[in-house]
Amino acid sequence: MNTRTAGILLHPTSLPGKYGIGDLGKNAYKFIDFLKNSGQSLWQIFPLGPTGYGDSPYQCFSAFAGNPLLISPDLLLEKNLLSEIDLKDVPFFDQTNIDYGETITYKTKLLKQAYSNFKNNSVELGKSYNEFCENNKSWLDDYSLFMAAKAHHGGVQWTEWKEDIALRKTGAIEKWTDKLADEIQYQKFIQFLFNEQWMNLKTYANDKGIKIIGDLPIFIAYDSSDCWANKELFSVDETGKLETVAGVPPDYFSETGQLWGNPLYRWDEMEKNDFAWWRRRFENLFAMVDIVRVDHFRGFDAYWEIPGDAETAINGKWIKAPGKKFFESIKKHFGKLPIIAEDLGVITQSVADLRDEFEFPGIKIMQFAFGPDGDKKFLPHNHIPNCIVHTGSHDNDTTKGFFDKAKENEPEIYNWAQMYLNYFGEDMCDALIKTVYASVANTVVIPMQDVLNLGGEARMNFPGKLGGNWGWRFTLDQINEELEQKYLTLVDIYERTGIKDDEYEKIDVE
Repeated sequence: MNTRTAGILLHPTSLPGKYGIGDLGKNAYKFIDFLKNSGQSLWQIFPLGPTGYGDSPYQCFSAFAGNPLLISPDLLLEKNLLSEIDLKDVPFFDQTNIDYGETITYKTKLLKQAYSNFKNNSVELGKSYNEFCENNKSWLDDYSLFMAAKAHHGGVQWTEWKEDIALRKTGAIEKWTDKLADEIQYQKFIQFLFNEQWMNLKTYANDKGIKIIGDLPIFIAYDSSDCWANKELFSVDETGKLETVAGVPPDYFSETGQLWGNPLYRWDEMEKNDFAWWRRRFENLFAMVDIVRVDHFRGFDAYWEIPGDAETAINGKWIKAPGKKFFESIKKHFGKLPIIAEDLGVITQSVADLRDEFEFPGIKIMQFAFGPDGDKKFLPHNHIPNCIVHTGSHDNDTTKGFFDKAKENEPEIYNWAQMYLNYFGEDMCDALIKTVYASVANTVVIPMQDVLNLGGEARMNFPGKLGGNWGWRFTLDQINEELEQKYLTLVDIYERTGIKDDEYEKIDVE
């Protein structure tokens, strides 16, 4: 990240395809080709984990597992795990928005069929499947039992299961592992499929010169195998009841703050074995992606602790976290860390010092900068080379949507932005992208919605809104050679080729 590069933010769920949701099949490879042809060096994604209630990739059933919905049925067909008959009658799905209920039902049916075919003829994949299970045993055994038990109990949260397995009482793990053996193997099998498809796609991207920026939510979900299997590491009591939860105080997004509801870490317990759980988590993620964006980085310096029964995030307090000791430990085991610090929100000097001590680039969101009361540190004339610049984030409106609303409802912001950008035409999104590309920041990543210049209908997430998020998708007819050439030109003009000075050919001249 010490060279001038450019990339695009797009989660795989937003890829085109006929199976209700984007997946890791041929259209993912086409998207990588689009990145390459557009001169892009980076593909940024959200967390890849299996999503739960609300479909948020930031609230997953596991910090280690992959999302089965991303498995490509077409690639399963090529592996003879599905047949043409299995894929004959695909339901009609909206190509621009995900209906998670219908999609989960359909894709689960396909994955169950693939598992049945695997069991009947597992010779070809058996060895690689067994190797995957052995290599990932540290998290896979707990996760597969957790998901099997969840299915057995009708999908309810683990605190509502039968008490012996919910609290992992003596003998319960062995008993339920035997009882749910087939469902456990199914869960392991679909994780194997996800891993194989994702790693093949990552290899393709890397071979094309594209690095993948992954995402690490700082907190884990309450309803997750991580919390269920490691209660001693999180802020739950012996019965699983939440004692304290995570969130943030009032900020850009909400006047009452954000009550996330995630359990907090017992850092004192984690320090006892040199943060072993975290090291496994980073090891798993570094294998899956090339660069890691750490969401809510400030939580490693201090975190907002909210009572477990609170209804809003207002009545919380800041608690100090062992950030320096933590990252020193991670660096000791992994070397220089390819980490981006998501340093938005309430940032103190100690947070900035922690970020800078480890030379992690921070993030600039341009939409926050505009208007008389905008946050001026996000404006390009205040950027530094070691940062990542976005037009907007997944929690914002699209840039076109932002300017459309500002023009109608907040003209002082819109007029201020026009003067700053020295642009008085109608395509403010395009003007902002060019300004971002011209920044001294080493890294620029533009959300795909802004690349396509889409309005508020393409927004990905409304913080605090239950349901209806994370559904946007694009279609193949929205990308073409003209768009590729436009971004290739921007990359060339603003020298975002990713080539270091010492990589240019040296010529001796007398």
